[in-house]
Amino acid sequence: MTFRSGLRYILAAIAALGAGAASAEENVLNLYSARHYQTDEALYADFTKATGIRINRIEGKEDELLERLRNEGSNSPADLFITVDAARLAKADELGLFAPVKSKLLEQRVPANLHTGTWYAFSTRARVIVYNRAEIQPALVQRYEDLAAPALKGKVCVRSGGYPYNLSLGSALISHLGEAGTEEWARGLVANFARSPKGGDTDQIKAVAAGECQVTLSNTYYIARIMRSDKPEDRKVMERVGVVWPNQKSFGTHINVSGGGMLKTAPHPQAAVKFLEYLASDEAQAHFANGNNEWPVVKSAVVANPALEALGSFKADSLNVGTLAKNTAQAQKIFDRAGWR
Repeated sequence: MTFRSGLRYILAAIAALGAGAASAEENVLNLYSARHYQTDEALYADFTKATGIRINRIEGKEDELLERLRNEGSNSPADLFITVDAARLAKADELGLFAPVKSKLLEQRVPANLHTGTWYAFSTRARVIVYNRAEIQPALVQRYEDLAAPALKGKVCVRSGGYPYNLSLGSALISHLGEAGTEEWARGLVANFARSPKGGDTDQIKAVAAGECQVTLSNTYYIARIMRSDKPEDRKVMERVGVVWPNQKSFGTHINVSGGGMLKTAPHPQAAVKFLEYLASDEAQAHFANGNNEWPVVKSAVVANPALEALGSFKADSLNVGTLAKNTAQAQKIFDRAGWR
């Protein structure tokens, strides 16, 4: 073997080793997740089984993960960021963290109002009105606007106005009622408080059942979770409360989302897109519904969840998730002025 041919052989071998290493890299996905549901474990395991791509996962609170991504900058090992609520996804987008994803499969399967140019929703939850059956006639609370009516003075309890679920609702109301109308609503709501905002959605539902207040707002997956519980005390809660799909005669019930996007600095972009596409598969979509009481965004997904079936069908607000995100900061200002803290 001549020196020149030997050199070509060595260089070819080095190139082959490099290609092998790159290929091995694509068998890894680094995921930053603010979803804290044990049922998601099956999603990750099924993806790895189907693709051979191993998932390295870091979980934390949204603000902590976003701060980590900012600090890591271009050196971040993260490929994807997933979380709940359009406002939180929008915050990541505003920080310039997401990269556009080109995928015909995602565009075909995820409805146009449930994705932006950089992130996709993969499940939805509705924000509904929960009322005490013994104290409130459901006809009084058919719209979000009704929660500000003088007839409910001293009867409403809610969680903090600064919580993303409520900010996203406020953002939707800005689109439908205008800023002045939303502020008038927020002031009326605050005037009807039975107590200062505290606790989460489940706490509000239980407070309504106990008679501490008579009306509240809750995301549906909290309700479905109580409905599916075997605990006698949870069954008593559901016997005492009713659920209203708000605004069925106007713009529809507000929905929020769980979703995610690929990061600009993703070291494994192909694996990232594969995972996003997997989340839009019928299998993964059914898991969102059956495992965590969320509605799938893909129409062909089969739902076998008795709680969701019992809640029934409803007209959902069709606002684009990007619009929800755009109005969030203004919603916070309105709630602050109204005293909803």
